[in-house]
Amino acid sequence: MDKNGPADVTEVPFRATAGAPPGAEVLGFGDLLARARGHDIDPYATKRLAFHELIAVRTGALRCSVDFTEHELTPGSWLWVRPGQISQYRSDLTGAEGTIVLFLPGFLSPATVDAARVDQPHWQLPLTPRGAEADAVRHVLELLESEYRQLVGLPLEVHIEVVRHLLAVLVLRLAHVRGAQSGDEAGSAAFWSFQQAVERDFARTHRVEEYARRLGYSVRTLTRATQAAAGCGAKRYLDDRILLEAKRLLVHTGLTATAIGDRLGFPDATVFTKFFRQRAGETPATFRHRARGNRP
Repeated sequence: MDKNGPADVTEVPFRATAGAPPGAEVLGFGDLLARARGHDIDPYATKRLAFHELIAVRTGALRCSVDFTEHELTPGSWLWVRPGQISQYRSDLTGAEGTIVLFLPGFLSPATVDAARVDQPHWQLPLTPRGAEADAVRHVLELLESEYRQLVGLPLEVHIEVVRHLLAVLVLRLAHVRGAQSGDEAGSAAFWSFQQAVERDFARTHRVEEYARRLGYSVRTLTRATQAAAGCGAKRYLDDRILLEAKRLLVHTGLTATAIGDRLGFPDATVFTKFFRQRAGETPATFRHRARGNRP
């Protein structure tokens, strides 16, 4: 089964299952299909989630796309889709077996969010742990699945905390596999502050100097911190975020390029088109035509 072509984005809120810990769900692929259809949602639709989605493949293969990048998950692979990203299952979920962990922003403790870089969108996906690391991650996932299904025997508030702590161990393990922890705490703090500010204000200001002034850092510090954390300079990071949003709007809305440029803070359509061409290598109209499979 091949799920192709542009589609309207389905905004998917978090809907807790009755009797389950509020804020988190642990599902098999078959469970996810049944859950989606029970809520009258096409599981293969292009979607934007209001929650985190961790996908682990145990057998078979699963193709997914996240923000215009295609990924094939094979046994032992993990994919992390974060709130706000546009994603789609591109192959049949019945062709693979695995586990999907859903959790709301705010379900994990602030300490875990910081240590595991839960809000960082720069995973190189898919992630495939090896050797002892793979065994450790698999063991934690099995514990999480088992405890999640234990709906009796513990008071609800204790059950929630058990699930929260096991999920914290899982994301911390995955962060360790990825090597997300930085030895430069000051640089990391500068980048995380910059990242949050970009997510909040990228449609309002496109100047790194403005972010530096607001955050109390020099442009040089932000550039070094962003290079260390994201592999590119601060200006490239900011431009990439603007470009991603432009691509989302071009593919998944009917807005004109002029309207999209205005929404993203460009003074006029000419400036937006020049920005897009310089960074994407084609005009907004050409990108839209190509990304939609030459359909109107």
